[in-house]
Amino acid sequence: MRPRVSVQDTALRNGNFSLQINPVRSEDAGLYEAQVAYGTEVQSCQVELGVITVTLSPASPVVENEPLLLSCNSSHRASLVETRWFHNGRPVPTSGTFCSLHGALSILRPAISDAGSWRCQLRYSDNEIISATYNLQILGFDGPTNPVVYAAAGSAAD
Repeated sequence: MRPRVSVQDTALRNGNFSLQINPVRSEDAGLYEAQVAYGTEVQSCQVELGVITVTLSPASPVVENEPLLLSCNSSHRASLVETRWFHNGRPVPTSGTFCSLHGALSILRPAISDAGSWRCQLRYSDNEIISATYNLQILGFDGPTNPVVYAAAGSAAD
């Protein structure tokens, strides 16, 4: 996993034998075990790393009015019970232009106003709730609603 992992040598002296992974990948999910030997004493601990990913299809850049699919997947082993989506912190109604099904959200006609922070929240049969955020960028025209612009003769027009 090098060079994505590190252990802080200075923290080891204080009893902190943390492993840092940056960036985390889907394949990093699983059980990790640490063992520390000091003299005749051996201490160990186990930590399970769960990974959640949000993917965009088609891949960026997203163009205004072209359908897109945001998918939310987790390494959690229990059955998925519910998926909720939030846009800029507000719950997204799954009707009209938004359709949610098994961890995915389709936006039929994305607009510039759909850009921003999208968070999926997955709830599992064991009541575990996991969430992740995706920052969606949309290319489009953010200009006047009327395409006619008037300018005085001899002046500049934007």
